[in-house]
Amino acid sequence: MRKYLFGTGLFSAVIGGVSLLRGLRNHEEPFTWRTALAWISWGITLALAIGAIVDTFRASRGHLVAGDSPVSGDEEKLLKKRLRS
Repeated sequence: MRKYLFGTGLFSAVIGGVSLLRGLRNHEEPFTWRTALAWISWGITLALAIGAIVDTFRASRGHLVAGDSPVSGDEEKLLKKRLRS
């Protein structure tokens, strides 16, 4: 479980969210369309990071994953690696 929680994608998404939250604390700046786009972008990044974690977990359990997944085609290798440990 630790390898999923401390993956670089999820870690960078959380750090990006923290920096966006810090930007909201500055009350001198109004909420603009650029800020809204930054939050939307952060949400997409977080969703992709979580999706990659779910696909890796499913592939290591022997399930098939979608063809557009970063681990597509590596299901057998991930299953063998899991069974060795």
